[in-house]
Amino acid sequence: MPRLLVIRHGALGDIILSFPAFAAIREAHPDADIALLTTKPFAPWLEAAPWFDRVIIDPKPGPLDLAGLRRLRRALSGFAMVYDLQTSGRSSRYFRLAGRPPWSGIAPGCAFPHADPARDRLHTRERLAAQLEAAGIPLPLPVPDLSWTIAAPPLPLPDRFVALIPGAAPHRPEKRWPAENFGDLASRLDLPCVVLGTASETPLAAAIAARAPGTLDLTGRTTLPQLAGVLARTRLAIGNDTGPMHLACALGTSCVVLFGGASDPALTAPRTQDGGWPAILRRPDLAALAVADVAAAAQDGHNHPSSTP
Repeated sequence: MPRLLVIRHGALGDIILSFPAFAAIREAHPDADIALLTTKPFAPWLEAAPWFDRVIIDPKPGPLDLAGLRRLRRALSGFAMVYDLQTSGRSSRYFRLAGRPPWSGIAPGCAFPHADPARDRLHTRERLAAQLEAAGIPLPLPVPDLSWTIAAPPLPLPDRFVALIPGAAPHRPEKRWPAENFGDLASRLDLPCVVLGTASETPLAAAIAARAPGTLDLTGRTTLPQLAGVLARTRLAIGNDTGPMHLACALGTSCVVLFGGASDPALTAPRTQDGGWPAILRRPDLAALAVADVAAAAQDGHNHPSSTP
């Protein structure tokens, strides 16, 4: 049985955008033993995924951590094929550390290079698809089954509700639409709202509830499978450019995604598993996005298609 390795680190949105590529690799190698090299936060979650037989945690040793590099070399050895979907400077250096096996990526000298000079101008989904095609995996990418990651929500939910996702990476405050705006939006919607996010985003939920009493706060109360369980049931998800919005879109939930000038939706927007696009609202200064504009997008219908931004 051939042993294959897939390399993909976080963040959460990057992992989720890779689901179709993961499924394509498994479909192309149904009888292989496939390992995933990823970072610690995602390992327990991805151990349940159907695409991998095992998950290896990458400790990301520094250049002077000789013991760590030796351990990583052992973990990288013996694979008949490596799909480096991370394609970072770090993961490309692993090519030599692994003994230069058959390799798909951008490492100099690898057997299956993705050499498209425009690769950095492609959306992550299209870039991964083109990389796999260059390695001999046919397109289109399959639509993966995500039933493995849907668990029951932690609390009873309304029959019909809107999910609000007001957070984003703490070091990227410019990617956050003001919580007060989310609160004003919630007060305008016809359905009750459920706020989702990490425990550090509980103050955002409190600011929303202050303007929209009755809002349910689930920040810090869901595992990733429980988060998926909530998002799979909601009528609509509205939120910033952040991981949970990628999960909502991947699950087929209708989404309105809010972008500022700090990131380009043409490169990083959430995508449905069959390649579709959510509704996207973008302003150079995200705080300048009017509540009325987001409310109008929400009311436009729960299936708001969008062309490529």
